[in-house]
Amino acid sequence: MAEAATSGTVRTEADGRIFRIVVDNVAKKNAFTPGMMAELSDAFTRFDRDDSSWVAVLSFAGKDTTAGLDMPRFFGPNREPRDSPAGNIDPFALKRRTLKPVVAAVQGLCLTVGIEMMLAADIVVAADDTRFCQMESRRGIAPLGGAHFRFLTRTGWGNAMYHLMLCNEFDAARALQIGLVQEVVPAGQQVERALALAQQIAGNAPLGLRAMKEAALRYIEAGEAMAIAAIPTIHERVMGTEDAKEGIRSFVERRPARFEGR
Repeated sequence: MAEAATSGTVRTEADGRIFRIVVDNVAKKNAFTPGMMAELSDAFTRFDRDDSSWVAVLSFAGKDTTAGLDMPRFFGPNREPRDSPAGNIDPFALKRRTLKPVVAAVQGLCLTVGIEMMLAADIVVAADDTRFCQMESRRGIAPLGGAHFRFLTRTGWGNAMYHLMLCNEFDAARALQIGLVQEVVPAGQQVERALALAQQIAGNAPLGLRAMKEAALRYIEAGEAMAIAAIPTIHERVMGTEDAKEGIRSFVERRPARFEGR
């Protein structure tokens, strides 16, 4: 039990046509471990394959969405495996995505992979206390979960580059202004509102919605495919650099990074 609490978990619950997915690692501000990533992929896969579930709601336990990745467990000397079975749904919708509707609810800290997961959803409801930051370049690395193109398609070039290059923190009002989220509600009401939207969506014809989503994806799939194909190159160019090592060291040591561009 103690190990599960330390490692975090992903809970699921079917409620009529709604499939709830809850990320729970409150003790570490919902920081993701490799195991949690695998559990999230399994959860989305169960939703995708369950004919009785028409809409998913992704939410996060506690006060925060996520502080990002549990870095040492992904990039440290004792990093853990994170492979999912072939054919699983990818939480970042880079390899395989569900055509069913997905609504995300976010609150508190929503950093890095939290933004990328909500960008993989179709509709996002944010609590008014949400604070966003795509901060990978502060750590000498780069976004690898889709922010490099979905930020652009959601918010436009200038807004995307503004936040991706500054790596700055911004609030829910700004996120709504630029189209990163679709609704902002008082803190504590985000999940309730997301569930209400999901119920309304579930009242529509599911096959029609899936066909519509697939058609919409076809409109942008060529550009997305090229952006996804670039991820291994981005990974190769940044993850082995001295700046990347310094960024991770500085994060672990809780100090400002000193980058040298090499």
